[in-house]
Amino acid sequence: MILYDYWRSSAAFRVRIALALKGVAVERRFVHLTRDGGEQRRPDYRAKNPQALVPALELDDGRVLTQSLAIIDYLETILPEPRLTPSDPILAARARAAALTVACEIHPLGNLRVAEYLARELGLGDEAIARWRRHWIVTGFEAIEAMIEPAPFCFGATPTIADICLAPQVFNAQRFGVAPDAFPNIRAAAAACAAHPAFIAAHPSAQPDAE
Repeated sequence: MILYDYWRSSAAFRVRIALALKGVAVERRFVHLTRDGGEQRRPDYRAKNPQALVPALELDDGRVLTQSLAIIDYLETILPEPRLTPSDPILAARARAAALTVACEIHPLGNLRVAEYLARELGLGDEAIARWRRHWIVTGFEAIEAMIEPAPFCFGATPTIADICLAPQVFNAQRFGVAPDAFPNIRAAAAACAAHPAFIAAHPSAQPDAE
């Protein structure tokens, strides 16, 4: 399998964590999101992922999967252990809800193409865009803080899909000036993730294309 990746993409970070937790080794191909107008916009990459986003996972037969949570669901289906969702159906639903709060409510509002649109089409400056990002991160974190129950991970003794989504968002939040100090549950879960080998291996600073 081939992972199309970018070191600072939080969506790609999620998939790297899942691959590491599952013990799956993949070939890596790096798609720089800002160089030369964004390598994700090149026709050869768009042919693989029409959304022009990372990550994408190319299977051994050439078929390509896109969207981080869909890729993680595929990995969970073909490699059920270790589980990335709790076995209890209620906890599983709660873990997915926390994950979706990150993936659907926080991350899309602050990603690169939204920031580019705000600057290009609406004329917002860097500080206004930073305020926009911080607003949606804090709004989402306020909800997640009430949703999770670290023990030490979001929903128990082992990482779940909630942790896979939360840890990259905490990394992004710190980049944009939102420290987790005001959110003790998030801070505790993030600390557990930061000490876990799979999260360490997947961290942006550990990637070959890190800048």
